[in-house]
Amino acid sequence: MPSHIFSRDPIKVPSLQTENRLIQTEIPAPGTKELLEDLDNIESRSMHGQIPIVWDSAKDFNIFDIGGNKFIDFTSAIFFANVGHSNSHVNEAIHRMIDKPILGCYAYGNEMRARYLKKLIQFCGPNFEKAFLLSAGTESTEAALKLMRMHGQTIKKERLGIISLENNWHGRTLGAQMMSGNIKQKEWIGFIDEDIHHLAFPYPWELNGESGSTFFYKHLNSLLKSGVNPKKDICGMILETFQGWGAVFYPEDFVKAARDFCNENEILLTFDEMQSGFARTGKAFGYEHYEVEPDLICCGKGMGNGYPLSGVIGRADIMDLPEIGNMSSTHSANPMACAVGLAVIEEIESKDLINASHKKGHLLKLKLNELLSKSKGRIKYILGEGLISAIIFQDPKTLVPDNLIASRISEKCYQKGLLVVHTGRESIKIGPPLTISEQALIEGIDIITESFHEVVKEND
Repeated sequence: MPSHIFSRDPIKVPSLQTENRLIQTEIPAPGTKELLEDLDNIESRSMHGQIPIVWDSAKDFNIFDIGGNKFIDFTSAIFFANVGHSNSHVNEAIHRMIDKPILGCYAYGNEMRARYLKKLIQFCGPNFEKAFLLSAGTESTEAALKLMRMHGQTIKKERLGIISLENNWHGRTLGAQMMSGNIKQKEWIGFIDEDIHHLAFPYPWELNGESGSTFFYKHLNSLLKSGVNPKKDICGMILETFQGWGAVFYPEDFVKAARDFCNENEILLTFDEMQSGFARTGKAFGYEHYEVEPDLICCGKGMGNGYPLSGVIGRADIMDLPEIGNMSSTHSANPMACAVGLAVIEEIESKDLINASHKKGHLLKLKLNELLSKSKGRIKYILGEGLISAIIFQDPKTLVPDNLIASRISEKCYQKGLLVVHTGRESIKIGPPLTISEQALIEGIDIITESFHEVVKEND
């Protein structure tokens, strides 16, 4: 549930115009309330709770609402518009497939699929040999679960156990939610898979001076003492490349310890690269920050830049475990999706967006740390890598997480022409398109800073 219910009633806010922003109406724009109420009546409420804006169009790092207001986008919708909204190269690829025409062909061969998969494998690197393409991120983590357990059967594991981490998130379908660490969000399942185990996540505030590797083995040993034998009972381990809600990355030695443990016990290591893949973190993939090689990676979001495209990629011997027809999907690898995926990688490479993400990420972190230094204890952490960051808020007196200030700042930013990710928790997440200009990036951070001080003043 959201920590704050945003008002849909339009209020008068100062008009403004810069190169990157335009506010010319009340906020939310006239007509927003009525359209959102229509959606309330015909759409599952699970889709609702975000900032009350109705998108009309999007271009590069800007969002335009139905009132003609122009916003700087620090969300990439939900971290998928890595090469910018309505990217011209991606759009041209879509139009070429429409004009051909070929929009879908199930599992029958097509040239675009071959071209894209060759490019994807090349982009992923030499340790990755084959891919299985899907439409949604949760499908790819489900496919990874299947592959890890099939591999466990192949090498004669007695049980098909999976290790995940507390509070990690891997999707909304049954297997994905079983692997996810949020207990309340899987109560609907009605049972617990006893062969899916969760270790504690190494939050910086939980380490208490311990190294990441010490933390890993301490909590692993608790699992082993319960009677689990990793050589016989565990076939896979899945790690969210960083914990999503707060852009919390692991200590490098935690991940290296996990890799060593998997190697010693014939366990496949999978990285969920949904938010981190395709240059978001200043590297091609987030796992590269840890100097390890996974056996499988699950991708989505930035993979398709807003078009439904996901995939699991790994070694050939793992990817070929399912028999012919045993792992397929109606819309898998459709020509349109493949054309988009190819165009995305071409844009990342031609515009050197990996380096751009790294460089702009350094600027982002520098500016956010300036805000941290002046927050008087209201900000607990600035976390992230590349162009994914999170601001973690706390009550400066009690030191407990402060959900409300995060929501109020999100709302204040919106009124000033900036969209940030409202997590519903004590954090604000920042993840603009990798194509954002440095000027717009700085302008957006200045808006966050201004909004923060205004909310604090109102609260005091």
